[in-house]
Amino acid sequence: MRGVLLWAALAGAAAADPVEGLWQTRPDAGGNFGHVRIAACGPAFCGKLVAAFDKTGAPRPSGKIGRAILWDMRAEGGGLYDRGQVWAPDRDKTFAGQMRLSGDALVVSGCAMGGLICRAQDWVRVK
Repeated sequence: MRGVLLWAALAGAAAADPVEGLWQTRPDAGGNFGHVRIAACGPAFCGKLVAAFDKTGAPRPSGKIGRAILWDMRAEGGGLYDRGQVWAPDRDKTFAGQMRLSGDALVVSGCAMGGLICRAQDWVRVK
């Protein structure tokens, strides 16, 4: 019985999606950045802000810790995650979102007005 449980646990770990994990956002105009943990949430992927840092890399308090930054990102294959939502903390607005994964680099983008106005950020995996 233990062998079956161990095998099931290992199979679940091996099946983790490559986008899952801890990601560092691009610094804002003041040099502040965050760490976002991306994990499966139902049939999609979600990301929450788990830490905030100042331009020196020192932890900084933030009322946004624990806030969802992205949600409903669906794996489409080839490193594309689409049909989700992205919250932009600097504007306190939510946009139609998409992510593109390439190794330890993740491009997170959000668009408004049917895709006419878009912004993107390059995030890097925290090791």
